[in-house]
Amino acid sequence: MVTVNQIDGGVCAAKGFMAGAVRVGIKSSPANMPQNADADSLSDSFSEKKDLAIIYCANKCNAAALFTQNKVKAAPITISQNHIANGVAQAIIVNSGNANACTPDGMEVAIGMCKTTASNLGITPDDVIVASTGVIGQRLKLAPIECGVERLAKELSMTSAGSTNTAEAIMTTDTFPKECAVEFFIGDKRCAIGGITKGSGMIHPNMATMLSFITTDVVINSRLLEKALRNANEQTFNMISVDGDTSTNDMVCIMASGLAGNAEITDENSDEFKNFSFLLYSVMRSLARDIARDGEGATKLISCNVTGAGSFLTARNVSKSVISSNLVKTALSAADANWGRILCAIGYADGEFDISKVDVALSSDKGTITVCKDGAALKFSEVNASEILSADEITVNINLKSGNESATAYGCDLTSEYVKINAEYRT
Repeated sequence: MVTVNQIDGGVCAAKGFMAGAVRVGIKSSPANMPQNADADSLSDSFSEKKDLAIIYCANKCNAAALFTQNKVKAAPITISQNHIANGVAQAIIVNSGNANACTPDGMEVAIGMCKTTASNLGITPDDVIVASTGVIGQRLKLAPIECGVERLAKELSMTSAGSTNTAEAIMTTDTFPKECAVEFFIGDKRCAIGGITKGSGMIHPNMATMLSFITTDVVINSRLLEKALRNANEQTFNMISVDGDTSTNDMVCIMASGLAGNAEITDENSDEFKNFSFLLYSVMRSLARDIARDGEGATKLISCNVTGAGSFLTARNVSKSVISSNLVKTALSAADANWGRILCAIGYADGEFDISKVDVALSSDKGTITVCKDGAALKFSEVNASEILSADEITVNINLKSGNESATAYGCDLTSEYVKINAEYRT
């Protein structure tokens, strides 16, 4: 398998991509921005808290995307689904602070965001992907965005700073920007995959993610690009949960510039496709873990590694059941080895296995302790267990002893801070 070599650059690591962000005041005062604002009068708004970003490539890219399965879909989801249906895209515009969901003029605003982006970049609106994140049910004003795009189009950067600014601009309750990039070779051609993501609450994806934007310079056709994205998504973003809520705005999008110059990847059985798929998975896994780690109010990253399952689906269901359990999440928050809650969450997961064969162990960088053997209690030191669970990264290891399949899910602990953040989200 190809070696994973992490590099800086995020979405700007791949050849041909540039990115940047500005502030237009959406986060702080969406209701107070003047409808007739111009670039000069808004100059004071372009400060450190950015909330509008663009990712752009000068040539058309093969592209693919996955979207929320929530029946309530924000306007940008519908528009982006239409625009990417042909497997081609050239730019992404995204705002934070307002979801542009469930409002009477949402479609008009989303289309307007595409049009103003296209006009300022000299491309067609159908090649623009649009995304929004933030409060649901508040109207998003287009005028400040139009002014912001006019400025932003002149300031896009191919540097790491361009990617980091974009990663910061899409944050809502996130506490840190989330980026990852890798480089590798196909033959003698240097290639890269880079991505950014945001997500902290309302995290429980279903065939999608929160917001994640990925770029690559690999030459690969749209069909295989989507296949690689979908397969990687099943093992990464679809394996995380913070609070059990699937957003109205979830999206993961990838664009391939083809500027690496490798021979086009067209065979899904080729080593090139397998290596590309693995590297895409590695980038998305890193981003997914960052989302789980940064769950609203969280103090611990929780991984649940299930082995010995009869099928991947069973392993997936069991691992997600455990990291989604509020009782498990609160116990681990308190460093309490209440393994009965883990066994309970295993027991109500969908899948075929014999609970009387199940082993459970808890581990961290402070050690490992087995708390359940063949579905029954073991004697263990509560003091030792509490020390292990006091770490900021914990792994729940489950062996179903029913087959050879495995899966890992990622979540976080549940604290009173989560309630505080969401009780005050709009105030």
